[in-house]
Amino acid sequence: MPKDKAEYLFVLEDTEEQAIVGSSLIIAKHGSENAPHCFFKVLKKDHFSQNLGIGFIHQVLRFQMDTEGPTEIGGLLIDRSYRRRPERLGKQISLARFLYMGIYPERFEDRVLCELTPPLTDEGRSEFWEALGRRFTGLNYQEADMLSQSHKEFIESLFPEDDIYLCLLDPKARLVLGRVGEATKPAQHLLESIGFQYLEEVDPFDGGPHYGSETSEILPIKKGRRVRLAEFNESSFVGRVLIGTTQEEFKSTLVPYDLREDEIAIPHKIRRELGLEIGEEIFMTPFDYAKRKEQT
Repeated sequence: MPKDKAEYLFVLEDTEEQAIVGSSLIIAKHGSENAPHCFFKVLKKDHFSQNLGIGFIHQVLRFQMDTEGPTEIGGLLIDRSYRRRPERLGKQISLARFLYMGIYPERFEDRVLCELTPPLTDEGRSEFWEALGRRFTGLNYQEADMLSQSHKEFIESLFPEDDIYLCLLDPKARLVLGRVGEATKPAQHLLESIGFQYLEEVDPFDGGPHYGSETSEILPIKKGRRVRLAEFNESSFVGRVLIGTTQEEFKSTLVPYDLREDEIAIPHKIRRELGLEIGEEIFMTPFDYAKRKEQT
């Protein structure tokens, strides 16, 4: 399947209740000739007057379209009753995507993008869209967001080609530009801990920040490796790692482990639930990157 047609949905399952309680998503390629990736680049422009002896540095927005776009991650959802559990289920379902990318790198692009949600009003309205997008399209935020899922021609045709000076926008719009909403901050912190950075780009609809990284530099991929399942005479399970199966049906979970060179032992119960046999190859990666970084 072509990358610009491929999407991968991961689900978090409560095996005891046999219920789906969370999800995350990979879009293999976000940006093609048929459906470009649209964004505003946030730039700075210097202006100086010799006569007055004063100058200003202005922030401007420059509309851009990418037809050779990156891989995009999104769709991170967790049932409210499963949040803040000690197993850190949100982090598990978020990082599991990168194990899959580490196993099948050929299915994805060399760059990964994540569009984070900015602060919205209590009514779900975007102050940024009201100040900018609505004036050029006549659409409200919800209408424009829905239409953009299938058609993006109106963005290219109606948005201004010239730079937009932020000082001309409503203060409420400037306040939310490039910021992350309170509910999205945990996702932001997680991305930053594994190598993502703010790209100085924002969403053209709501001004939400775009974070990104080179695929090979994302820590779950960079620090991950393939190992073979083993069973030691006296296993000593210490710490936790995230593992992903290399079978056709991908599964991932957080496990205690005993690693000896290129062999790994995990509890028999978990191995049985994953349908794994001794000698099979799996992908493993650390789970607590921020803590490891502080210790160095």
